[in-house]
Amino acid sequence: MTQVHFPEQPPIVPDSACAPEAEFCDQAPATPARDVERLRGRITADGSSGYRAEPGRYHVYAAWGCSWSSRAAVVRTLKGLQDVVSLSYVDDSADERGWIFDGESGPDPINSFSRLRDAYEATVPGWPGRASVPALWDREGGRIISNESGAISLDLSTQFDAWADPDVDLYPRALRSQIDAFNAWLHQDVNNALHRVGNAADPAEHARILRVLFDRFDTLEERLRGRRYLFGPTVTEPDVRLWLSLARLDVAYPGLLATNTARPEGFPALWAYARDLYTLPAFKKATNFAVIRQNFADNFDQLHPE
Repeated sequence: MTQVHFPEQPPIVPDSACAPEAEFCDQAPATPARDVERLRGRITADGSSGYRAEPGRYHVYAAWGCSWSSRAAVVRTLKGLQDVVSLSYVDDSADERGWIFDGESGPDPINSFSRLRDAYEATVPGWPGRASVPALWDREGGRIISNESGAISLDLSTQFDAWADPDVDLYPRALRSQIDAFNAWLHQDVNNALHRVGNAADPAEHARILRVLFDRFDTLEERLRGRRYLFGPTVTEPDVRLWLSLARLDVAYPGLLATNTARPEGFPALWAYARDLYTLPAFKKATNFAVIRQNFADNFDQLHPE
């Protein structure tokens, strides 16, 4: 098994603006995001970013089938912010207009929009990009301030402490450099690898990504043999990131995206860890296996037409 060494001193990230990755879900199969499609506003406790953390000001638009937006839903509940930051879901499926409201998930409770693109058009008239989730809406400004899940989740984790559960710290200050390095590794070789392997048309590339993925599962298996969660006895931000990929691996990727991977039972510590996380209400409430399975089936049909 290849040993992975995380950098001892990754780039320093200001406390008021922790580093995110560009992660979001379009209604079409995953494709690289163009720079113009990213909204990068950040929330800060003191308002120095231009967006002050305040109860009732912000709303998250999410999708049940999107792992990136589900992360914000998990973090919001873990931190006890349900009455501070509201959240709603787009419909489980999209039409020619993209993500829509007023179907399975009900009408848009904030703006009465009929489609998510309306929120983007309200932010940037003639919005040139895709209307993706998650999207963080600012009621005060009447606009989306961010569509990057890494930024949204970290801001929920760190900037609303005045209203959050004081016993939950998903991004402990003493562990931040280690978490940043671990998250970068996890993002590249697990979270994104699961998407890439299903889209790989070249058999050699498909096999290469699978080798990396299984090597990373070996590393995670070894790490979890001696601890309950990735960084010890309490849940931290990386646990949220990993769970959302494990849930999709189990129910969707093997059959629908031709990964040919074994279910997580092949890694007993990793599978026990996944089951343990699912017993926590924040993880269970943000995970809809039926929608995940259908979402991947729909994308599979688009990626691999007959």
